[in-house]
Amino acid sequence: MWKQIFKTVSDVFEPENISKALDPDRALMLSMAGLIESCGVRYALGNDVERYRPGKPLKLVLAGYVGSRNTGADVRVEEMLRQFRAIFGDDHIELSIMTLDRKLTAGYFRTVRQIEMPVVFPKFLYDECPKYHGVIACEGSMFKSKFANALTTFMAGALGMAAAENKLAVGYGAEAGQMDPPMRRFVKRYCRDSLVICRNEPSRGVLGDLGIRTKGGTDTAWTFEPAPKERGEALLRAAGWDGAQKVIAVCPINPFWWPVKPDVFKAAAFHLAGQHKREHYRSIYFHHQSEESDAKNKAYLGGIAKALIAYVKESGALPILVGMEQLDRYACEALAERLPFRAPLFVSDEHDMYDMVSVLRRCSSMISSRYHAIVTSMPGLVPSAGITMDERIRNLMNDREHPEMFLEVDGEQLGEKLMAIIRRRDREGEA
Repeated sequence: MWKQIFKTVSDVFEPENISKALDPDRALMLSMAGLIESCGVRYALGNDVERYRPGKPLKLVLAGYVGSRNTGADVRVEEMLRQFRAIFGDDHIELSIMTLDRKLTAGYFRTVRQIEMPVVFPKFLYDECPKYHGVIACEGSMFKSKFANALTTFMAGALGMAAAENKLAVGYGAEAGQMDPPMRRFVKRYCRDSLVICRNEPSRGVLGDLGIRTKGGTDTAWTFEPAPKERGEALLRAAGWDGAQKVIAVCPINPFWWPVKPDVFKAAAFHLAGQHKREHYRSIYFHHQSEESDAKNKAYLGGIAKALIAYVKESGALPILVGMEQLDRYACEALAERLPFRAPLFVSDEHDMYDMVSVLRRCSSMISSRYHAIVTSMPGLVPSAGITMDERIRNLMNDREHPEMFLEVDGEQLGEKLMAIIRRRDREGEA
């Protein structure tokens, strides 16, 4: 049996890649692949498997990126849970969710059992997934190598576990983009029996090329209900808004410190000598860092600052800096240092998702490198422009038929081009 499992896993990873199995990302994929194959054998033997019986509640577990205080990830899931309850009713469904940190999701996801997951997750998924009748992968950046191969391995692995047991395996509101070759092979093999509901047509094309079944859909954050508008107004007033000024929200990131990769040597230096603090993400995972990426980030922040300074001078607007994920605080603080005036910060490590979206919807306009800042503000009719690091905002603006309303994070003359977009947006908004 184990010989057959090894052969099957080896077929997924080309021989030259087997020799590189010491690469932590590839080792993680190999481990996950072996356990998925083992899961299929366990199911065939009828061992330790939860099976659905008519008349009993449907047990679903959600696998995604909650527990990082990422507003977009949390909003997506909150809305999914509302939809599931509306369709099935609380008496007919039992919902659980995997979280990176239960302290950071405390107070979220009413009636849902939260399970804190370990950093090294293959054995955790092998033990946990059989307890349910289906898996819902719920992170928007579901099939990508841009941020971390580990994240895609986690979600694709959870779907693979469910499919191996002939259970529901659904990716909901997914985006698919560039994947490294080993990651593509992993997804192609272990998500082939899943259904992925994509939030745009380009993502369907990426997955369709891998033979994965897809349906068209959208991002679940569209229909999220935030705190009342009075709450957003109160938070803005507390930050210095006079109640009449225009408010421009700027949502910066560090677009150049991705992907996150595991590095045991950096981890040792971090824990023993306190080195690599700035790029440390979590546990053994570290952001990318180089002189080139630092220079690009300075140019990106400098371009935004140049446009924002000019706009505030022209309009008298109140600028606010919004960190949609707690790690965006670094970007917000770095941008604030480049401004000659005060710009209040609203960061998700201090404000919950309900307040964050309420504030965004009270703004007059927005410049954002965060996809979900744009998405969650649109129901409030907030005009927005994007500065994108990948296909997500690009796809969103093209779906909106606003291809002129986004720029690339590493584009030349970013400040001048951004100011031109802001002025055009203001003219069209007043027309």
